[in-house]
Amino acid sequence: MASTTAMFTALSGMTANSRSLDVVGNNIANVNTTAYKSNRLLFSTQFSRTYSAGSAPSDTTGGTNPFQVGLGVSIAGTQRNFTGGTISATGDSRDLAIEGDGFFIVNRGGEQLYTRAGAFRTNATNDLISITGDRLQGWTVDANNNIIEGGLVNLNIPLGTMTLAEATENVRFSGNLNASGALASQGSAIRIMGTSTTGMRAIATASPPPGPGNVLEAVTRLIDIEDPAQPGSGTPMLSVGQSLSFTGIEKGGKTLRPAELAIDATTTVQDLNDFLTDLLGIDTASGANPDGATPGVALDPVTGILTATGNVGTVNDLEIEASDIQILDSAGAFVRSPLLTDKTANADGEAVRTTFIAYDSLGTPVSVDVAMVLDGRSSTGTTWRYFVESADDTDPSTFIASGTLEFDTVGQLATRDPIPITVDRANTGAQTPLTIDLSFAGDEDNVTSLTDDSSAIAATFADGSPIGTLTSYAVGTDGVIIGSFTNGLTRTIGQVVLAKFPNSEGLVDVGSNLFRVGSNSGTPLIAAAGTLGSGRLVGGALELSNVDLSQEFINMILASTGYSASSRVIRTTDELMQQLLVLGR
Repeated sequence: MASTTAMFTALSGMTANSRSLDVVGNNIANVNTTAYKSNRLLFSTQFSRTYSAGSAPSDTTGGTNPFQVGLGVSIAGTQRNFTGGTISATGDSRDLAIEGDGFFIVNRGGEQLYTRAGAFRTNATNDLISITGDRLQGWTVDANNNIIEGGLVNLNIPLGTMTLAEATENVRFSGNLNASGALASQGSAIRIMGTSTTGMRAIATASPPPGPGNVLEAVTRLIDIEDPAQPGSGTPMLSVGQSLSFTGIEKGGKTLRPAELAIDATTTVQDLNDFLTDLLGIDTASGANPDGATPGVALDPVTGILTATGNVGTVNDLEIEASDIQILDSAGAFVRSPLLTDKTANADGEAVRTTFIAYDSLGTPVSVDVAMVLDGRSSTGTTWRYFVESADDTDPSTFIASGTLEFDTVGQLATRDPIPITVDRANTGAQTPLTIDLSFAGDEDNVTSLTDDSSAIAATFADGSPIGTLTSYAVGTDGVIIGSFTNGLTRTIGQVVLAKFPNSEGLVDVGSNLFRVGSNSGTPLIAAAGTLGSGRLVGGALELSNVDLSQEFINMILASTGYSASSRVIRTTDELMQQLLVLGR
């Protein structure tokens, strides 16, 4: 006899298989969805109607099995396949893919969600966002560009607005110093005089007056020096408010920076001497020159002549013309050139000079000159004296440092330790002093002292950089974001982190490739990429959908077959009922 139970059983089969087709259809629809994870639907039997629970074996019978008739099929649930999809290169370094089990962490309206889709871009405020506007989260950096692990923040890439400068710390030199060059014997000697034959002298009313036999002394005020153009008149050469300007002075063929000495009621000849010594960048601490002359600017009180004695080496040779010394009025206008100069000695000795550009902490360029002068030869090698100067040093003196380098009998440096120098940057806004290590010997560059036609050295490397603007970024396999600046520098500007779940299949799909923590997913473990099983990041690539179309087509055929077969049961049951009704007529 036909049973309505068979119809309802078949109906459950049609319902279950139609749901299976829904799942298959959704998988196929998302075959091109970035990082999509396929689903499958699983069936389970409905409860059964039990006619007999069966019996155990006995002495007289072998026992019977349960007598049960099933009442159809039910949907047990779905399972998401979190197997990684194929990694496809996109050529865009901003795209990210995960090789492993981790998830990107994004912020949507204050809620923390998770995704595998890594097509992140920057928005109008330079936040990294997904295609649906969710902000990517990670770790930021401190003032020294060190990753701050801990609390998650929205990652921001300030393209075009973030600037960076770096102070120079290391400079390397390479080249050869001519070991057979001429040894230095003397420095420049330039006399500064009132006339071509006489020096300067104090006026009769000078206070204090020169001592017996002297025409001028170091303590004499500049406003008490007689005008050389009016000898015996008692007319001062200078007055309060004026200034002495020095411009066009050359040192080793290089023009020195201009400078002015303001004249007030207390400015003395010694002040002028110190001013000129600083301006000329003379090293006064290394002792007398080989000819016995002491470097610096000194006054002969008997003659009133100032003599500027320079350091040895052709690169230290001084040139001061009468026109280089000028009187300016209080408004800075030229008045006249009151003094004459007479050069009595030229600096000699094998020498070479090179200039490099360093940068302070604000990225301001600082020009530094390094000169090398052959100081001596012996049976153990050669000795060279270095002179370091900088017109950008904020001290009154351009001179920075001096010392000697010892080379052995095969022309190699006896010590490979770098030479530290400091350049003052007071009142520039930058950190002061600027400390730089000068390296003349190392694994990559070396300065030698071998016989050659001439000496030649150059700075082959100098770190530090002027201001640069962030123009691009890339993400490493560990999630560290490296920013590239227009000045060639790179800096860590953040880190993408990943979330790892004890049970990824327990996550709740909220659409748009996003998942939320589920009751059975477990608490996410936040870690850097490549640690704690979270997987590594691949830049310039995206994860494709893991849908297997061949498997989905098979599932679709099976679901269609199951649906058709269940409908056939309903039709057969209906035919049997019709036969039963015919018998009743």
